[in-house]
Amino acid sequence: MCWPLSVNVCRAKRRRCVALLLGALILAAPGLALTSGDKAASERAALAAYLKDAVPRADNFQDRFDAEVWLLDMSGRLKPFIKDPAARLTFLRGVHREAAAADLPPELVLALIQIESRFDQYAISRVGAQGLMQVMPFWKNEIGRPDDNLTNMDTNLRYGCQILQYYLQREKGHLSRALARYNGSLGKTWYPDLVFRAWRGRWYDGPLPYHGIH
Repeated sequence: MCWPLSVNVCRAKRRRCVALLLGALILAAPGLALTSGDKAASERAALAAYLKDAVPRADNFQDRFDAEVWLLDMSGRLKPFIKDPAARLTFLRGVHREAAAADLPPELVLALIQIESRFDQYAISRVGAQGLMQVMPFWKNEIGRPDDNLTNMDTNLRYGCQILQYYLQREKGHLSRALARYNGSLGKTWYPDLVFRAWRGRWYDGPLPYHGIH
């Protein structure tokens, strides 16, 4: 399903969907009984291919957002996490730009960031995930961009948003499963529940265009 933000975004998304479908058909071909390790490697390769295409293209995305009401509203909600008003507006414009480039609702991205890092762009997890959306640094080498800085706000948002969009496509719009994949806890609901709670409690701005929402 395509939730259009622009003609170009939708066309690009359809191309990615076709590529993913072809990959799935290859994996499902008769006689290819993959082990769990093979499947994990295949999925990682597919995501790497998606990012290799999506991350550079996002650099050229033109921010067309002019809804000052949204910025003012979200700035007030973000105040407990980022005290400086100018820093809040810069951050929110970045979130909206990268969310739009990945065809994601920015409120969902805000909820995910709240759970992942509490808006600390320099956060590092015990397993090495970095930045606002806690992106694993190995993805930089996987897509041939080893010099990318994941503590840079825009870079981290670009990676994180595109990864989440990939998992949404992988799960056919089932948000709970996509979030669980993002966290590496597929089959469990504790992480999606945390994100949903944050979204409803602080960032809700209308229904999300997905299913599988608790």
